[in-house]
Amino acid sequence: MGYERFQSAGQPRWRERLGQYWKLVRGDRPIGVLLLLWPTWWALWIASAGVPSLWTLFVFTAGVWLTRSAGCVINDYADRWLDPQVERTRGRPLATGAVSAREALLVFAVLMIAAFALVLTLNRLTIYLSIVGLFLAASYPYLKRYTYLPQVYLGLAFGWGIPMAFAAVQGSVPPVAWVLYFANILWATAYDTWYAMVDRDDDLRAGSKSTAILFGDMDLIAQAVLYALMFAALWMVGRQAQLGLYYWAALGVAALLVAYEFRIARHREREACFRAFLHNNWVGAAVFAGIAIHHVMQSRAAEAVIP
Repeated sequence: MGYERFQSAGQPRWRERLGQYWKLVRGDRPIGVLLLLWPTWWALWIASAGVPSLWTLFVFTAGVWLTRSAGCVINDYADRWLDPQVERTRGRPLATGAVSAREALLVFAVLMIAAFALVLTLNRLTIYLSIVGLFLAASYPYLKRYTYLPQVYLGLAFGWGIPMAFAAVQGSVPPVAWVLYFANILWATAYDTWYAMVDRDDDLRAGSKSTAILFGDMDLIAQAVLYALMFAALWMVGRQAQLGLYYWAALGVAALLVAYEFRIARHREREACFRAFLHNNWVGAAVFAGIAIHHVMQSRAAEAVIP
């Protein structure tokens, strides 16, 4: 089916194409940007011991949007065989034919070039790490064909901004950065498993793989283990980075938010699992609030003792 059939009557062609590209990069669904942004900001604030430089903050924030958008495009390109068979994804531009595979690859290339151009303004180590990030982002979508662990690989890709942030701010990647990266892998695996539980029946019919299929009837127990390990890793981050009471309180709030996810998704209904997935935005925001407030209070305390 050609994309001409999707042009709305009376709508300029250029606007229709931009609308399709906007849907392709999930511009209408910002949750993915937020889930990628929070751990990147965790790392920036910890590495900077407070608010990072405005340029570094801009580079990483814009880079999050660009790389997440590029990841969505390459994901849909890789899944153009699968998406028409899945209820939630059959309306995506590549699945319907509104955008061609060649167009999608061009959009992916433009987004990644723009992201790399931003990284080129940072130090050499950050540039080298960004090449690894490009590989992770481009290869992630193909994992669901060959392994039941694409959610783990998503965590590897989504969290790569963490070592990059430390490299950009400190010129090195200390141990605390890798502990934070590990925490994010666990978190991404958990929240993307909620997402995979939405599509589990469709994926089984289509022959796709996911942690939701791997865990089976043990999915809620596996989720509990993943979140518990995530909080253990974040506890280690707090100890290593010498974060204070506000951070610990924030982890408590985040734990309550996660408990609520289990409550709403306990019957494994599609809509409830999707709500649990979306709810992780507040988990990431709570952890960030704890880190940011800690550094604000530390800065005020330091100013107060200066004569």
